[in-house]
Amino acid sequence: MTPSERPGKADDREQRNEVVRARFASVAAHFAERAREQAPRISERAGRLLAPLRGDERALDAGTGAGALALGLAPLVGEVIGCDIVPELLAEARKLASGLANVSFVEGDIFALPFETGSFDIVGTIRTLHHLEHPERAFSELVRVTRPNGRLLVIDQLAPLDPPRAMEIDRFERARDPSHVRTLSDQDMRGLFDMNGLTLLRQETVSEERDLEHFLDGGGCEGEERERVRRLAPGPTFTVEAGWYVLERRV
Repeated sequence: MTPSERPGKADDREQRNEVVRARFASVAAHFAERAREQAPRISERAGRLLAPLRGDERALDAGTGAGALALGLAPLVGEVIGCDIVPELLAEARKLASGLANVSFVEGDIFALPFETGSFDIVGTIRTLHHLEHPERAFSELVRVTRPNGRLLVIDQLAPLDPPRAMEIDRFERARDPSHVRTLSDQDMRGLFDMNGLTLLRQETVSEERDLEHFLDGGGCEGEERERVRRLAPGPTFTVEAGWYVLERRV
């Protein structure tokens, strides 16, 4: 039994998973619409960063949500499996992928992925790590299911370099989204990569404009809660930085 499987830790993880399920179940349709809009842009950038691709790769989208990354990878590879713990999100993802023969979705925990070791050529995750209390444990799972010399694609919002500013952003994110834990910095990301013996092949930082009201819709914020979160927001519109990392698993 591994440390993450001990009864106490497993119970804590399941409690945390329930928070995540509750947070996303009610806004699954909103995330499906976002996934539909984002998939083509994701496909373009992922294709460029992951190149060269043979076209027959087997890929995993861990923490797939409504399937944005899985849908983005579908035109580039032979098979994509999306995995998530929220059934409502998976139901929306399956609707979006209707008609795509090389895309499927399964329910599963990123801390204990239901796949054999080394079973994927490409393993990706998008906007997942900031929801995790122990991202290093989940990251070890991502590496485990990646074949030797396979690649990982990691995409997430990055924390500002200024610590007080990073704390302000996390305070706002937690108020908007109870499942948020901590936004990782570029330094945090690179620490995870080094810890798992990965080689960083390519990295891009992308600026993203966000509209506050649309962003609050995604958090299901209404009434007094919405007003409280507005007071913590950086502004009616604001910019965040997202890191895109392509890594190789060493033999």
